[in-house]
Amino acid sequence: MEKKETKQAKLHSLQDPFLNTLRKEKVQVSVFLVNGIKLQGQVESFDQYVILLKSSVVQLVYKHAVSTIVPAKPIVIDE
Repeated sequence: MEKKETKQAKLHSLQDPFLNTLRKEKVQVSVFLVNGIKLQGQVESFDQYVILLKSSVVQLVYKHAVSTIVPAKPIVIDE
């Protein structure tokens, strides 16, 4: 019997490589929050719950507050 990936595991299997590519390539991103606020900067680091976004200052952004992340240029996701 084949094990099915949980919904959470599938989410991380795309989320982590996406964020890691943005971090490694130092791509400028726009991060839109669920309340409509737009943040801009580079992904400095991330874990299961937060993203560190670096611009003139470093901001800790909770992932549950993020609606959309838009890279300033096209990227190829490392998998």
